[in-house]
Amino acid sequence: MANHIPPAAASDPSAAFLRLLTVLDTLRTDCPWDKKQTMETLRHLTIEETYELSDAILEGDLIEVKKELGDLLMHLVFYARIASETNDFTIVDVLNSVCEKLISRHPHIYGDVEVENEADVKRNWERLKLKEGNKSVLGGVPVSLPALVKASRIQEKARGIGFDWDNKQQVWEKVEEELAEFKQEFNVEDHVAVDQEKAEAEFGDLLFSLVNYARFIGINPENALEKTNKKFIKRFQYIETKAAENGQALQDMTLAEMDVYWNEAKTILAQ
Repeated sequence: MANHIPPAAASDPSAAFLRLLTVLDTLRTDCPWDKKQTMETLRHLTIEETYELSDAILEGDLIEVKKELGDLLMHLVFYARIASETNDFTIVDVLNSVCEKLISRHPHIYGDVEVENEADVKRNWERLKLKEGNKSVLGGVPVSLPALVKASRIQEKARGIGFDWDNKQQVWEKVEEELAEFKQEFNVEDHVAVDQEKAEAEFGDLLFSLVNYARFIGINPENALEKTNKKFIKRFQYIETKAAENGQALQDMTLAEMDVYWNEAKTILAQ
């Protein structure tokens, strides 16, 4: 295999992008691993890279964000390179396509449409998508999205064409209504047998309404839950560490004993 001299780093965006294309073309031609890849084999890796970017954003680690953005950009170029080999499309087609879409979906910038706020922009976006041939406002929501993210996107898209509550008080009333229905199905007080199917349905309605309220007050529910996940992990790992330091096994400790370490973690890790 020939030894290739890699192109030098560039400060100009166009030259830097060309450098990536050149490097990837070389790898696709000469690297045994890169030569074997298909869109299908890259798919799960792209999903992994997307989650790694998400983690870096939530951690506020901009060094990692830069790294993960590079990894994702490489994947996007790789897909286009694979498609070019079968004459389906090229990276130029991809770039021109997204530019044309952005221009057509922003008539308030590139046309004579007037908007007053962000809500008007979103409504125009959804209406234009329908004019372009989309059969449903919700058609653009990926089937494989995690349920919590999907709920947010469904609600946002419905809002885009005006199907939404007028104010957050109405949404909170819906949350309370769904909570009451869930408690009734779950029968909290009596602790009798529960109809799991109905309870699950009511719990889903409750979650959906909470996602709706979060949207109204500007909270991203996926981010909020993931931050809570990370907080719980750190506190629980503190319990594990303290127990090990004191020669204790978690499975032999009482909940009250573990709560002592948990409360320590809440104080220490919050500093």
